[in-house]
Amino acid sequence: MANLSTIPTVPTGDMASGVTLIPVQKITSQAAPVLITDAVAVEEPLEISLEYGPAAARRQQNVSVTMRTPGQDTDLAIGFLLTEAILPNAQAIKAITSGYNTIKVSLHENIAPDIDRLQRHFYTSSSCGVCGKSSIEALRTVAPATTGGKEAPPVEAHILHGLPPMLRQEQSIFETTGGLHAAALFNRTGMILSLREDIGRHNAVDKLIGRALQDNLLPLTNVILLLSGRACFELIQKAAMAGIKIIAAIGPLPAWPYSWPTNPISPWWDS
Repeated sequence: MANLSTIPTVPTGDMASGVTLIPVQKITSQAAPVLITDAVAVEEPLEISLEYGPAAARRQQNVSVTMRTPGQDTDLAIGFLLTEAILPNAQAIKAITSGYNTIKVSLHENIAPDIDRLQRHFYTSSSCGVCGKSSIEALRTVAPATTGGKEAPPVEAHILHGLPPMLRQEQSIFETTGGLHAAALFNRTGMILSLREDIGRHNAVDKLIGRALQDNLLPLTNVILLLSGRACFELIQKAAMAGIKIIAAIGPLPAWPYSWPTNPISPWWDS
């Protein structure tokens, strides 16, 4: 797999902070409302586009606009393209160009992406990573079929229960704002390996997976994915795309991803 640290990244704008200060009116039961300055998480659109085709006939296609917390936009774009089955692997990437709320991933000339999938433009909100998909079949065909192999070895219960406090301790933006999702990767002994925060839970997972792809770590078969909220369908699907076998979530698991016949994930949640 290619080392993405060698891929040219061309910044064309300043990276916005994930936190901003705004005036708010604080209301309590003990005193009259007062005007204060409060730190809140930033939510802005990111337009993800793809450049592909032979050198003499390059094409650029807008793939998605996702509402996200600025920061690690390269990780987000790469993770999104991988988990949507648009990007086959790291070797396919030729260059990445970022601007203010825009990012373009350029593929090598010999890479032919799935044009039908590219033409399914959709808007992804921070609360729903599958909003805008054109059909149920579009949801089902993203995740690859299970190929079998050894099941993930069991993880001790005390290790799983120890993960949420570690996640909370590392959530720097949540500590400041009190309003942000997070996802983290841990090894089987409970050591935190990587963490990402975002206003959208699916974005946090995409950022994790995109970073792991750049670090040549996929498939992530020997890690635990911890989610700060519920383990919904889209997150189970993204985990499957990255080869993740165990998910721990601070919230319950809906029925559909758990009963999905091709679901290779071992679920666990903390209620």
